[in-house]
Amino acid sequence: MIDPVLLRENPEAIRISQAARGDSVELVDAAVAADAERRAALLDFETLRASQNAFGKLVAAAAKEDKKALVAEAQALSAQVKEATQRATDAEAAFVAVAGRIANPVLEGVPAGGPDDFVTIREVGAIPTFDFEPRDHVELGESLGIFDLARGAKVSGARFYYLTGIGARLELALMMMALDRAMAVDFVPLIVPTLVRPEIMNGTGFLGEHSDEIYYLPADDLYLTGTSEVALAGFHSGEILDLADGPKRYAGWSTCYRREAGSHGKDTRGILRVHQFNKLEMFSYIQPENALAEHLALLSYQEAMMQDLGLSYRVINTAAGDLGSSAAQKFDIEAWVPTQDAYRELTSTSNCTTFQARRLDTRYRAETGKTAAVATLNGTLATTRWIVAILETHQQADGSVIVPEVLRPYLGGLSVIEPVERIEQAKRAARAAEVSE
Repeated sequence: MIDPVLLRENPEAIRISQAARGDSVELVDAAVAADAERRAALLDFETLRASQNAFGKLVAAAAKEDKKALVAEAQALSAQVKEATQRATDAEAAFVAVAGRIANPVLEGVPAGGPDDFVTIREVGAIPTFDFEPRDHVELGESLGIFDLARGAKVSGARFYYLTGIGARLELALMMMALDRAMAVDFVPLIVPTLVRPEIMNGTGFLGEHSDEIYYLPADDLYLTGTSEVALAGFHSGEILDLADGPKRYAGWSTCYRREAGSHGKDTRGILRVHQFNKLEMFSYIQPENALAEHLALLSYQEAMMQDLGLSYRVINTAAGDLGSSAAQKFDIEAWVPTQDAYRELTSTSNCTTFQARRLDTRYRAETGKTAAVATLNGTLATTRWIVAILETHQQADGSVIVPEVLRPYLGGLSVIEPVERIEQAKRAARAAEVSE
């Protein structure tokens, strides 16, 4: 929910944001009118209510012979208050319905436009080159025994997969490495629910124009989450937080589900764009004035992971029309995928300012003693699709893949992932040698 004070005092800023996103500017005018109507209705109610209270005291103090007439007037006034209450309630609902359709106002510096209008902030690392024909992650994954796409499709359909053997270990290694790093900077680990109620899904802003990407269970009236962000945002819904000692930071580990509606033929080969995956998500509740610095901190943690994994990447400032309704600014990190000769998104971090908190009624107590909406931020620190860039970047001419040094402690010291057939040949040779002895 946008800040009604901002809407009232500077509607032009919201109009500019809506235009940058490619959203309806007229919606701002409708919200301004609805806000005026609800305030007028509330004032009318409060005035009548005050009159009713004052008249009640007059009735109580009146002489017995005068009370009968006064009671009749009190009843008429009570009916007016009841009608005013309903008008105020209806006006509030009308305002929420209109204002709730306005996306979070974008921050200064966010480029206008759609998915192709991003601005590159920096490119890091040399583009990998090979003196052999590089294999794509599908060929590598199958030869190394990292995943099984055919059996995933057999069991669950297209864009499902099994992570097998070293593949399962590799994902867990990534997740554990990310978790260790998150805990080192005071993120509290959580394993979160992946089914949430409609009010939580709606509160985070995911039931808007992209709701067709979400799996819904009508018999239970529950949604499967496409990111841990949803459950993390709902964790403190309806609460007043103590942020005197700094932000509340959480690292949520969960399986995520996305229908990927409308993405047919786009990045669908292999495990880059799938219906189910695992993710470790950073989430911060912080005082609004510190949100910009926190956003840069989350980005720095993501970049440190990329650099230590030996991946070449770029950081982009996502355009307004590609933010989603909750984010006021989003930075994407896209890693270079050699066989696609392109950067592909691996992770992102978003500053949602107070937008989600207003919808979920999450506040903090300011130094003045009054409560105000907190700012919320999120950012992915590890997820399944990172395996794509790791495999393709660190592949060798013989079909093996070098394990990034930072991951080796999480894989029992393993430094090279060998093709399954080569491992089997070595085992057969060893058994043959034993027999010959």
